[in-house]
Amino acid sequence: MKNSSSARLAAAAAVHLLTASGAICGLLALHFAAAGAWQSVFSWAGLALIVDALDGPLARKLEVKSVLPRFDGARLDQTVDYLNYCVVPAFVILQSGIFENWLATLVAGGVVVSSLYHFADSSSKTADGYFVGFPALWNIACFYLFVFAPGTEAAVGLILTLGVLTFIPAKWVHPFRVKRFRSITTTVVGCWGLAAIHVVLTGFPGTPGVQIVLAAATTYLVALGLARTLGFGAAGEG
Repeated sequence: MKNSSSARLAAAAAVHLLTASGAICGLLALHFAAAGAWQSVFSWAGLALIVDALDGPLARKLEVKSVLPRFDGARLDQTVDYLNYCVVPAFVILQSGIFENWLATLVAGGVVVSSLYHFADSSSKTADGYFVGFPALWNIACFYLFVFAPGTEAAVGLILTLGVLTFIPAKWVHPFRVKRFRSITTTVVGCWGLAAIHVVLTGFPGTPGVQIVLAAATTYLVALGLARTLGFGAAGEG
């Protein structure tokens, strides 16, 4: 029994360590952003996404909350997420030259401030796994600025629109927690991931083929959330 208990403690601690390793990914992304090494930036940002996708299911499977009740895995996860999803992309915006200096500061400031409201929102998720309001996926938005290389006006429009959507209670799909169309969603996310890896390895902006895959995947995910917002798909539907 003692060995079993020790093994559970070690496994739970390992999951917390996995979550915390996302902060190292964020730190390295910041390091490479300061050097303007964008492919390295998004390589580490991508690894942080993978860590974030894995730690939650592992924590639930291993019952980490009951094994190590003193350490709040959800709080740890949120802290790391704010670094990777908000601070890193805001710093990338400051360093990238996509916006003029004063505009970059304004846009980056809007990213970190609006995101605080999402992270502080106690009703930011529905019972059936959707986010309520834009879920501060600024890492993805910033990645798209590099992939699609829009003009300054379009880039400002994207950031401004997403910032406003933070405060609008529309639903946004969580690709791994929403049960509705899960098999299709998993396939779409897999295709998105392959396209993202391709562009990170080959350089920015993305090829037309990569851009089409990323745009199509995003359209599907946004449409799924919009359908839920409009009342299609009851809570808990499989």
